[in-house]
Amino acid sequence: MFPSVDTSTCAMEMRAFNKLATGMGAHVLAVTMDLHYAMKRFCAAEGIENVEVGSDFRYRDTDHWGTRIAEGNMAGLHGRVTFVIDKEGLVRHCEVAPELGLEPDYDAALNAAKVLL
Repeated sequence: MFPSVDTSTCAMEMRAFNKLATGMGAHVLAVTMDLHYAMKRFCAAEGIENVEVGSDFRYRDTDHWGTRIAEGNMAGLHGRVTFVIDKEGLVRHCEVAPELGLEPDYDAALNAAKVLL
């Protein structure tokens, strides 16, 4: 989960996970408050094929995860949170970025995913 594909760090994250997920066998899902139009445009322009995108704009299905920014100019958007979830739906890895401008620890997420594959 992250704020928006229209921010530089989120765009870098999408590109990185797209590249890292190639041939891995993991299912990568990126969830933002962006409208699906913006996500589709970004993925087409960037050649994102290994990451599935989801908009939480309308139904806010992920509210129970507690990933929303509570205050400030980004209030209501998702923070930068990386989950690795196993086939049974159990969270095996969770990282909350201390600052929105920081990319996730890709190695930690990938190592957690590799253990499950």
